[in-house]
Amino acid sequence: MPELPKVDLESKDLISERIEQMKALFPEIITEGDGSIDFEKLRLILGAEVEEGDERYAFSWPGKSDAIKQSQQVSTATLRPVPEDSVNWDDTENLYIEGDNLEALKLLQRAYFGRVKFIYIDPPYNTGSQFVYPDAFGDTIAHYREITGTTLESNSETDGKFHSRWCSMMYARLKLARELLADDGVIFISIDDHELINLTKIGNELFSERCFVGILPRVTKKSGKDHSTTIASNHDYVCIYAKNIEALQLNGFEVDDGAYPQTDEYYDERGPYKVNQTLDYDSLWYNPKMDFPIVVDGVTYYPGGDEELHKQRHQGNHTPKDWVWRWSMAKFEFGYANGFVEIKEGRGRPRIYTKTYRNASIGRNSDGTYYIEHIDRSSKMSSLELTDNSYSNDNAKKNLDAVDMGSDFDFSKPISLVRKLLELVRFDDGDIIMDFFSGSATTAVSLYEYNLAHSKNVRSILVQLPERVDSTRYATICEIGKERMRRAGKRIASEVESSNGQLRLGEKPKKIPDTGFRVLRLDESGINNPENGQLLIDRIKPDRTDLDIIFEMMLKWGLELTYPVEEDEIEGYPVYSIAYDELICCMQPGLTTDVLEAIASRNPRRVFLLDSVIDDTIKLNALQIFKRVEERTQQKIDLRTV
Repeated sequence: MPELPKVDLESKDLISERIEQMKALFPEIITEGDGSIDFEKLRLILGAEVEEGDERYAFSWPGKSDAIKQSQQVSTATLRPVPEDSVNWDDTENLYIEGDNLEALKLLQRAYFGRVKFIYIDPPYNTGSQFVYPDAFGDTIAHYREITGTTLESNSETDGKFHSRWCSMMYARLKLARELLADDGVIFISIDDHELINLTKIGNELFSERCFVGILPRVTKKSGKDHSTTIASNHDYVCIYAKNIEALQLNGFEVDDGAYPQTDEYYDERGPYKVNQTLDYDSLWYNPKMDFPIVVDGVTYYPGGDEELHKQRHQGNHTPKDWVWRWSMAKFEFGYANGFVEIKEGRGRPRIYTKTYRNASIGRNSDGTYYIEHIDRSSKMSSLELTDNSYSNDNAKKNLDAVDMGSDFDFSKPISLVRKLLELVRFDDGDIIMDFFSGSATTAVSLYEYNLAHSKNVRSILVQLPERVDSTRYATICEIGKERMRRAGKRIASEVESSNGQLRLGEKPKKIPDTGFRVLRLDESGINNPENGQLLIDRIKPDRTDLDIIFEMMLKWGLELTYPVEEDEIEGYPVYSIAYDELICCMQPGLTTDVLEAIASRNPRRVFLLDSVIDDTIKLNALQIFKRVEERTQQKIDLRTV
């Protein structure tokens, strides 16, 4: 009896993926038999590029190798939905994750790998009074429950591993954060003198010195003195790193003039430009909607350059990493008509290249249409931009007072700071920002205000450990953050409604931004794994709901966690439809061949059948039914169980 393929219940294995990429680049390094890598042969291939000898510049500390292993260890945990704590659950595109950010960063890799445009974090400064996240190997969820059930101890300066613990914490998290950043993504990190040097050394190693953008000092307070030091410390810093310095474009911020050729060949009426990125690429997640023919002057172009392979991909013969276009057809048509593309030889075939202008780009309106966005890059932003008192911590207290929460949280960052950083980045609708040390949720509230001011729909993912706090009203930092987001959202909605009620002649009403959020909570998998040949009739843990399992399937299948989840009936059988049949989940007994036929007729991309509700006959019928649909539609349907 053929078996249905199983859903992979582990987080994305980044190391295995890198190894496969190496094998694809250098097939001669694959050893005969087990298919492992022959590193001696790899050294020979790389030749002079391999560093020889024992002496080389490196930054190390006790525990660094463990931190690297910690970032590589896959997670079997899940994120459980908490609709009762959420705001506008059905329609919001924002996420709030309660849990250890190291586990969350691992779990988000499948769905959000290379997709986050902007990250801001305000990690512990390691002042001696703050705790440092205590990571552990093995059962990470059991450890997570242990540390969240107690009051966390501070990282004492008298401890021999004072700096080492902080470095290990940051290294593992920044390594995973870089994987989530888009090619043109950027990360901003608040820090002070205690760990500034170590942070830049870690950043230079993980992002490379070439992708170091700069350090902006920020005034924390204009008045008052810090009596613990010889010199009163009235400032901290924001460190900035790009994922790819050549792709990064910041408003009012000349990152690298050398990135644009200073020749007449690469200069037109819009100014200097570069042509270094092809429109087609072998994506990290194949999307058939981005795999279509483009016709220019009677010549047809396909992603990857091969019409037959294009047809095969649409018949389901593709890998997760396969050829697509970077732009939609609508964006290409606009870009081609307005001179943002160029066709030239590349790797032995004519290819479409995108033109990146120093002073202009393609912007997208809220209605989906495109426009030419002009950017003033005539001067660099001053490195002293954040020394104005408007970015000081005094304003952070005022921000919390505005929602009657000023006494609930200390050391919050001001909205003005995060707003300023958001203004530096060029966002399109649908872009994602992230904060995985979210604290009192300043980043989310700042985004509410940014979206309102610019009529944008930029989305957010916040992550916070539910650390216990000394508050009379709230038990954890998460409770404070969620409540602040609720109050800020209501306040913004009220202000917009009031403003729209007093419009002048010809003035358009403002749109209330998305101030909702889906709350997800870190927990162990809801799927029991059989041990030592144990036979499990029902692998679902008794404390889990259908929604818990559905979100675990979305997470492990790499679907966005804000996709709509709808209850539906097909031929009288209850199903769950995710993202309008992107995934259909069958969780209840009573599944029949007629129901399977009806499900197949809706042409879903993925179908999940809970193992406990299907027998061998249904399995066989399912395989045959979906195979027939695939042959008829030439569209692959991913059918799985647990």
